[in-house]
Amino acid sequence: MIKTLIKSTRISWAAKNINMYLLVLTYAYFADIFINNPFEILEGLILVSALWGALYSLNDLTDLEYDRKDKKKQKRPFIQEHVEKKWIILFCTIIISSVFVIAVTTLRFSFTIILGLMLLNQLIYTVPPIRLKDTIFAPFSSTATNSILRMASCAVLLGNIFIVPLSVYIFMYTASMGTYIMYKSKQTAASALTLISGIILVYAFLVGDMNLIQFAVAVLPAFLATIPLYLSLFTQKDKMFDIADILYHQIAMLFFLISIIYILFFHNIPL
Repeated sequence: MIKTLIKSTRISWAAKNINMYLLVLTYAYFADIFINNPFEILEGLILVSALWGALYSLNDLTDLEYDRKDKKKQKRPFIQEHVEKKWIILFCTIIISSVFVIAVTTLRFSFTIILGLMLLNQLIYTVPPIRLKDTIFAPFSSTATNSILRMASCAVLLGNIFIVPLSVYIFMYTASMGTYIMYKSKQTAASALTLISGIILVYAFLVGDMNLIQFAVAVLPAFLATIPLYLSLFTQKDKMFDIADILYHQIAMLFFLISIIYILFFHNIPL
């Protein structure tokens, strides 16, 4: 049972958190801002990843009846191995409570507020009776909002939520929404959002809100995963999803982690 619960946290999906933290840290790096709390940054990343692990488990619980009817989701742990709902709820509650207790006692309160917004956003997205997941508002409240909150959680630990330019926040919002819509196989909307995201990205680059390295951090890993996601709209959907998962959640995650460690501990230059 414990193995099933741990599997439900989708540990490899921590790549999303690591990617957003790396992007934010590049703004401190190129501004030559001395990061005097590297261990707090790592703690924040771990807490955010633990919170999202519990939220993914909660999502699988609330989707259980839907997933049983979907042949493509038969590999999810709660379907493969039966675990009583009370244990899933207890598991999620313990992790979420622990994350908030640790955050409020060891990190600045603004970080805890961001965690609270992550929790609230996911609850209204997946938990009845609101459950925006089943409405036309799903793309606005899911991956898009979550990407912004992941970035903000790192930015507040650096002491300035606007260390990342507004244009970059907007780009990540629209790009993440596009990725979500691709996953839902909505070809026209996905193409339109890809175009909008591209325009915002070009603007951010031209006005100096993003340099080439930040461009690569923000775009390249997601772009590599987006290619098979986009191809899934036309052919071999399951295979394309698997390729996207490997590219982003495994290969890219290792590069993200190495880069974060380097910025925090090996190139921390004081003003």
